[in-house]
Amino acid sequence: MSNDALTMRGPVSGTKDARKVAIGSGVGAVIETYDFIGFGTAAALYFGTAFFPGGDPVTGTLAAFATLGVGFAARPIGGIIGGHLGDKLGRKPVLVASLILMGLATFAIGLLPTYQTAGIIAPILLVLVRIVQGLAFGAEWGGAILMSYEHAPWKQKGKYTSIVQAGFPVGLLLANLVFLASGSLGGDWAWRVPFLASIVLVAVGLIIRAKVPESPVFEDVKEHGQIVKNPIIEVIKTDWRNIVRGIGLRIAETAGYAVSITYMISYLHTTELADKSETLIGLVVASGIGIFATMAWGRLTDRVGRRPVYIWSCLFAMLYGIPMFLLVNTGLFPLIIATMVISYAICQNSLAGAQGAWFPELFNANTRSSGASLAYQISAMVAGFTPFVTTLLFIGMGWVGPALLFSFYAAIGLWAALITRETWGKRERQLADEATTADVAHRAVSTEGSSAARHSHAARRADASEHTDATRVTPTSHEGVS
Repeated sequence: MSNDALTMRGPVSGTKDARKVAIGSGVGAVIETYDFIGFGTAAALYFGTAFFPGGDPVTGTLAAFATLGVGFAARPIGGIIGGHLGDKLGRKPVLVASLILMGLATFAIGLLPTYQTAGIIAPILLVLVRIVQGLAFGAEWGGAILMSYEHAPWKQKGKYTSIVQAGFPVGLLLANLVFLASGSLGGDWAWRVPFLASIVLVAVGLIIRAKVPESPVFEDVKEHGQIVKNPIIEVIKTDWRNIVRGIGLRIAETAGYAVSITYMISYLHTTELADKSETLIGLVVASGIGIFATMAWGRLTDRVGRRPVYIWSCLFAMLYGIPMFLLVNTGLFPLIIATMVISYAICQNSLAGAQGAWFPELFNANTRSSGASLAYQISAMVAGFTPFVTTLLFIGMGWVGPALLFSFYAAIGLWAALITRETWGKRERQLADEATTADVAHRAVSTEGSSAARHSHAARRADASEHTDATRVTPTSHEGVS
């Protein structure tokens, strides 16, 4: 059978650095998520009054969510830049540069003046820094996920990329733990400390990422002279359908998260169904479970394929929109936590776990970074302004509006999954089994050959040594007889 269906996926059995690369990429994802998602928590709980004060708290929340959306709007631009550089210069440089940019922007948020001290300058500075965050976050994902994917074994792409995807719930967990702890500080320090503390994580991340080797697939593309002059233009021209499909797939996950988590924080707070501490505790529990859920979903896609996981998860989310709000509307804290766990661990983590391997497999190796980044980040614009739109829907329709919007996003994801080809179906898994068996056998033969060669070489050296010793003794003995 031909292996054409598995071309340019990297070494059959992966590289010796596969695990180190996945963990290094995942650590970066943790840090960037901590920085980027932490902004969402702060926008829901603090920024409305700190940067957009007014008599109506809903108006302040709308303004804060609009600022949140600006960062998401900048992500496609970051994705374009990062994707282009990833296909031209390599995956690793993009990883390092995006982490530095994100770290500096996030640290700067912790130093910003509030509206009370600087007036209109304060929200303007917040928007500018948020744009920088969006550019950095948009550039980061493509490099991180492709490094992990292209180093991983064929049969475990879902497993290794899910380590990177699990970096997002880890970052969410850390951000909410820090916000939970800093809440006791009171005043502006309650939101400043989490952003200032991020500089420590960035330093650790840079040390780890500096040791990550470049992608073997990119090295092959470079060696064979297949680097495309304008990868963004090329992938749009030749593969725009997969970009559109990827956008649809991603909307169900990222925009769904914007309703069920980002907006839900504000909903629980403004309707007094839960206080800030209870809301953050719910998020901590959900994100903690989400770490393991994401990796479990990724491994499941290695066994059954990417598409089935996506289809069933989107179908569940479609039916979950109304019950999700009915559960939290009870005001019962255990049900609120359970709702957040279901929303995150099932509706969001299952899709994120599948995306890590599915998105890279939809595009050719020499335009993979550009194509995957575009599909992933363009959808972020929809997600970024979703909390703003959801707040407007709540004003006009009550909780039913946000619930229906959540189900609508899931329907988009289901449609996209149905029209997107399976890249890890039964045929691909069978081919990978055959290739892996052949690779293991080849490695065994090579190892035996190397061992035999070493023994032969050692024997020759021993013979040569004996011969040398003999030649050294003979003249000495001859001189003695004489």
